[in-house]
Amino acid sequence: MSVILQAKNLTKQFGGVVAVDSLELELDGDSLVGLIGPNGSGKTTTLNLLNGALAPSSGSISVHNRNLAGKSSSSFVRAGVTRTFQHPRVFSTLTAVENLLVPVLHQRGSKRSWSTKAESLLAFVGLAEHRDTPASELSGGQQKLLEFVRALMTDPGIILMDEPFAGIHPSVKELLRERIAQKNAEGTAFLIVSHEIPDLTRMCSQIICMAEGRIIAHGTPETVITDPAVVEAYLGRGPASRGKRG
Repeated sequence: MSVILQAKNLTKQFGGVVAVDSLELELDGDSLVGLIGPNGSGKTTTLNLLNGALAPSSGSISVHNRNLAGKSSSSFVRAGVTRTFQHPRVFSTLTAVENLLVPVLHQRGSKRSWSTKAESLLAFVGLAEHRDTPASELSGGQQKLLEFVRALMTDPGIILMDEPFAGIHPSVKELLRERIAQKNAEGTAFLIVSHEIPDLTRMCSQIICMAEGRIIAHGTPETVITDPAVVEAYLGRGPASRGKRG
């Protein structure tokens, strides 16, 4: 499987604080990768760099061999990179189906075809009966499902997910895990930040652990969670305990 997204020497500084330090990352078309690390290790900042929400201080981010470092989030979306957030960013006054149509407002295609796709995706995550429900009236878990399928509307090659399993009902969590696995099997790559390590080890073939803005371990779930550097970082006795990064 060919590499879709590649980061080289990716660095982000905020004043004198190095939040992401010389990160090297490759994601291919069948990647299902978990990103873990103590609070402040640079995980969310990494996602913000990889979808264009932040411009790197140095380094490159290539999507399909095109360097997009410093480009806008919309440039990343057009290249096939979409994103979900720890706290769902839904349009609260719009209905569920209207939320799904927002990313394709200026895309080619008929309104009917986009509406049909939106209806199908709502059914995919069990939200069909809420098509006309304002997003503000959905539960937190339902909003996460809505944001997930909204990210699918543009047929992305990669979805970056920030804490998708946090604070949601176990049944919703299981449904989301199943749907992520299904889309991955169909050819969508995922990079998932989560503190829910058991969930990641169940579903991901590879795990990356960050501490102090650096990757300190990368491999199979079994290899990473037993790595002494990872154990030390989480227990707070290693370098990661001496600094906080976002």
